[in-house]
Amino acid sequence: MEHSEASLLGEYVPLLGFALLFVLLFRRLGLGATLGYLVAGAVVGPQVLGLVGDAESKMGIAELGIALLLFLVGLELSPGRLWRMRRDIFGLGLLQVTICGLMVAAMVWFATGSSMGAALALGLPLALSSTAQVLPLLQSAGRLRTPFGERAFAILLFQDLSIVPLITIVAALSRNPHDQGGPPGWLLGVYTVAAIIGLILAGRYLLRPLFRLIGNLGEREMFIFAGLFTVIAAAAIMEMLGLSAALGAFIAGVMLADSPYRHELEADVEPFRSILLGLFFLAVGMTLNLHAIAERPFFVIGMALALIAAKAAIIMGLGMLFGMPRRQAFALGVLLSQGGEFGFVLFAQAQSAMLVEGQAASIFGAIVTLSMATTPFLMMATKKLRTEPAPSAAGLDLPRHEGSNAVVIGYGRFGQTVAQMLLSQDIPVTIIDTDVEMIQTANDFGMKVYYGDGLRIDMLRQAGAAEAELVLFCNDGDKIDTEFLEAVHYAFPKATVFVRAYDRRSVIKMKGAPVGGVVRELLESAVMMARQAMQAVGVDQREIDKTEAEYRKRDNARLDVQRETGDLRAGIDGMITHASRAAAIEVDLESSG
Repeated sequence: MEHSEASLLGEYVPLLGFALLFVLLFRRLGLGATLGYLVAGAVVGPQVLGLVGDAESKMGIAELGIALLLFLVGLELSPGRLWRMRRDIFGLGLLQVTICGLMVAAMVWFATGSSMGAALALGLPLALSSTAQVLPLLQSAGRLRTPFGERAFAILLFQDLSIVPLITIVAALSRNPHDQGGPPGWLLGVYTVAAIIGLILAGRYLLRPLFRLIGNLGEREMFIFAGLFTVIAAAAIMEMLGLSAALGAFIAGVMLADSPYRHELEADVEPFRSILLGLFFLAVGMTLNLHAIAERPFFVIGMALALIAAKAAIIMGLGMLFGMPRRQAFALGVLLSQGGEFGFVLFAQAQSAMLVEGQAASIFGAIVTLSMATTPFLMMATKKLRTEPAPSAAGLDLPRHEGSNAVVIGYGRFGQTVAQMLLSQDIPVTIIDTDVEMIQTANDFGMKVYYGDGLRIDMLRQAGAAEAELVLFCNDGDKIDTEFLEAVHYAFPKATVFVRAYDRRSVIKMKGAPVGGVVRELLESAVMMARQAMQAVGVDQREIDKTEAEYRKRDNARLDVQRETGDLRAGIDGMITHASRAAAIEVDLESSG
């Protein structure tokens, strides 16, 4: 036992040491941590230095990192938000997996001359991209919650869902007699639906009461245990049924997305996710068959390049078909052009089904790894092609922290009044906007406005929101909701947040948001005009005040009901209408008669 423990420690010392070295080096070069982990794994693995062995056992543990990643992503997505994304998930995602899978399978069949079954078993998994690589890239860039990030995530989510039908296809094509007794595809589908329903019920009736109990006890370490238990249990249930373990963890996260303990769980699980995800890429690097690459280098490199080009072109075309601008669609294609970690799982499945030889599985595993390694280089090389040109914004200053006590987002008609009134009380203000022409005009009048998207957390932090006492969203439109405001409050707990709302619908969307105040942009100006109109026709000042007070009372009561129900027609009897006034006049006449 002592020898076993020493051996274990002796393996992990060089593994983690090389990982630290290469990740620091590759981050310094701007190539990203993922490539550093892959190279470190290849160097310490049996193919080069041979300092660490048994990559398969480490891969089994490290795959928990993918489950934790999907759990954290699930915590960011409420069921309502997923429902809004259904078109991208089951439309764009389905088309991407189907078209890319068949195209790459045809490429494999043409390049290898293998049977149709083997070509499908090797080509279809290559349609999947690397969730473990793409999501951290989106998170680090602050784009996961943007429309672009949601499109990318929708595709990745459908790819995870597609693991079940892909396993079914491989099982149906199997030449292994032992596989013939396995469950049919329709039964796997039933398992999937039953498991998802079971996890939903468990999340509502077991997990939420459990976390409520732990919250009442105030034991922080129990949150960590409970969070890890939730992920591992959900993943294990799916894995026992032959389904995607990561999908189970994702569903568990979605079920807790609306709970008050979401931020606590994120903070507790995140360190484990980072460590295990790094270990996963180390294991992938260790399993890289360098001898297979050395024997057929041109095939591996050529196939990896063909895979990247085909997937990038197809995904770009689908993105444009779904209404994305050309540059954004191109960026989506490049981001998802690599093979994914689930390819290794499906290649092993194909090998056990006697559809491919072990060497072929190793070669295509090397193709997946090589395609994953190219992603950071491609993202850097295509940066100018992916970025929308903004020549007019050249020379404008990005936000920076200057000790301001308030951050104002949006310097249009609304924001100008707010900022100037704060400045009149000597409250230092940092102003952010994206309208280049307005920024230049404001600068001409002596007002310093920085260029930046104030709806990005990283941009707010750059502007000093972490130290500010006030964050005021004065921007036009209807882009702010409760989820975003909760993220702002979590990132900048010191600041009191105020929001300009477009209309009643916007106020309803912000139900329960942690804000100091929500102001409908036209309410006060409309009340002022009504007061002036009544004055113009000779209404007594006291009657005007009484009318305003009555209107505000009715309007606030109606808005409270609308917030509670989410229904715009709720509280309609509180409106002042022609019919309600006629009824009131009739009542007055009857009582006076």
